[in-house]
Amino acid sequence: MFERFTQDARTIVIEAQEQARKLEAREITADHLLLGILAGGDNPAARVLHQLGIESDAVAQRIQGLGAADAQALEAIGVDLYAVRKRVEASFGAGALDRPQRRRFRFPGRSSAGHIPFTASAKGALEHSLRQAIALNDKAITVEHILLGLIAEDSGLAARTIASLGVDPAQVRAAVLRERGKAA
Repeated sequence: MFERFTQDARTIVIEAQEQARKLEAREITADHLLLGILAGGDNPAARVLHQLGIESDAVAQRIQGLGAADAQALEAIGVDLYAVRKRVEASFGAGALDRPQRRRFRFPGRSSAGHIPFTASAKGALEHSLRQAIALNDKAITVEHILLGLIAEDSGLAARTIASLGVDPAQVRAAVLRERGKAA
């Protein structure tokens, strides 16, 4: 299946692995694929997510367990997490609030990268991306297909994350299809 991925789509999968590693996750989830799309540079899927107000910080917070309800509770007492993060990063540099990397013992000569497996939901989303490409009569799997695969099932992790951020996954699908129409 991966032979059908465009170079940009492969980059997104690699970026998802990097995001999982950065967040010290033991597995790559569908949410890491979503983060990979957002962090993967200028691509149509990322543009759609940004236009709908979905940002990397919010997805990362959700992965780390600080969801919208927590942010709202803090906002109710006058704490704006986004503003706090921006001010801290302005003072101490980008990533100042990120978790420090744990040092792990490594055998000499071995790569520090290590394998991080995909969860069943992430694998399912990638399989759905193939189905989306076929349904749209495309020969290759693009970043847009990966995003469509992530939201193919409303009960999927990425679709629930998007919904928790106040965006209906159906809106994302419609926006991706509109964006594809512009490119044609």
